[in-house]
Amino acid sequence: MFIWEGVSEFVAVAEVESFTVAAKRLGISTAQVSRQVSALETRLSTKLFYRTTRKVSVTEAGQIYYQHCRQVLDGLEEAERTITNLQLAPKGKLRLTAPVTFGEKTIAPLVNDFVLRYPELEVQMNLTNQKLDLVAEGYDLAVRLGKLEDSSMMAKRLSSRTQYVCASPLYLSTYGVPHSLSELDQHNCLQGNLDYWRFQEQGKARNVRVKGNIRCDSGWALLDAALKGIGIVQLPDYYVQPALDSGQLISLLEHYQEPDDGIWALYPHNRHLSPKVRMLLDFLSESLG
Repeated sequence: MFIWEGVSEFVAVAEVESFTVAAKRLGISTAQVSRQVSALETRLSTKLFYRTTRKVSVTEAGQIYYQHCRQVLDGLEEAERTITNLQLAPKGKLRLTAPVTFGEKTIAPLVNDFVLRYPELEVQMNLTNQKLDLVAEGYDLAVRLGKLEDSSMMAKRLSSRTQYVCASPLYLSTYGVPHSLSELDQHNCLQGNLDYWRFQEQGKARNVRVKGNIRCDSGWALLDAALKGIGIVQLPDYYVQPALDSGQLISLLEHYQEPDDGIWALYPHNRHLSPKVRMLLDFLSESLG
């Protein structure tokens, strides 16, 4: 007969590599987590973790045991959710994070619409440009922009974004229109956090260093400067699309435009989605797509 004692504690520690964080996640004391894991190791006659004063890491045997235990727990959680939650409207706590500007302009209004549909939800939304640890900090999902680097997360593509290089008609009539990447060196290029802009030339990615008299980490500030004819700017579509549509800005160097970036929803690996998270993902995907 399979003995369950210590399995949930072991899985939690393996996923966050911390007894303290695992205890907070499970809502029990660190001492209790430690006792259960130690008892499990004794029962298995196997060391599951390497422990030092600074770090906890999973042994090779622990990794193998984790994969099997995670599958079993996922199956049980999915079975319980199917019986108790699948036919119910989403409710309870839901935590997500998104970048500041895109979150304020696009994600937050959509989440608000979702809450209007399901008022029993309690949403905590953290808008930040920092890459938060979803598992350690207890987030259900994150919205990320651009190229993904974290392979430990599961990802669902919600939509895409286009990077535009553009300037006002006033600026272009005064300083001329650049037709090649090399000509950018002759223009006032308004910079964000980076000192280069991204392009594609002959099918290959190319970063071009730019310089100008304004540097700011706010896309709205750079957009305002471009609209006032101060210089050329490279910004995503959610900043500049209305100005492009109205003719206040002119798109430049389109044949060097890099392929569209992804807009992604990330959630922790090896975790089945609860109905409320799955329904929010579907809602965001439908709305953004």
